[in-house]
Amino acid sequence: MRRLTAPAIFKIREKASVFLTELHPAADADARNAVLARLRKRDFDATHHCSAWREGVPVVAYGSDDDGEPSGTAGGPMLRVLEGNDLTNLIAVCIRWFGGTKLGTGGLVRAYTESLQGAIAEAEALRLFEEVRVLRIGEIRISPELAHLPFSVLGAFLEAEITDQSFADNESRIRFTLPPGREIALEAAWQERSRGGIIRWL
Repeated sequence: MRRLTAPAIFKIREKASVFLTELHPAADADARNAVLARLRKRDFDATHHCSAWREGVPVVAYGSDDDGEPSGTAGGPMLRVLEGNDLTNLIAVCIRWFGGTKLGTGGLVRAYTESLQGAIAEAEALRLFEEVRVLRIGEIRISPELAHLPFSVLGAFLEAEITDQSFADNESRIRFTLPPGREIALEAAWQERSRGGIIRWL
């Protein structure tokens, strides 16, 4: 996945309407609301402030807003562009000044999509994206006399990394990270070695 490190801006004109798209880092709702409030105040004369956002690594929340445009012609297409580019922890705001000529639903979808794609291309040209690793967090709980087993099984998966461990009189707990896509193989190996033990994914 990728996240934005600094704002990026792109503008297009479509049949006298101006579309100004801004990308801003935003890791939570407070950050997104602050960006929207600032842009609405700055460009108070604009007709629409449409937006889309994604949050979390991996993504745990997302959303979009057509802000008065026909349903599904602005925010939804913008969100699909963010998804297609595997972006997170950011908000995209496309500000439109209506130029007097209606674009139709297809024209609106195309304009909002192209404007956001342009902003992403601008951010890429300026190297404003950074890669972030998406990892699954797993936990194994087992009786103390078998506490060595998780280390043996996890050791066979080079991608696995033990992040925490605790040992008590009645239970041992080992927490680890693993790249997505390897869960099934690890679960199978653990069930076989522990004779039916389960891995809890957090």
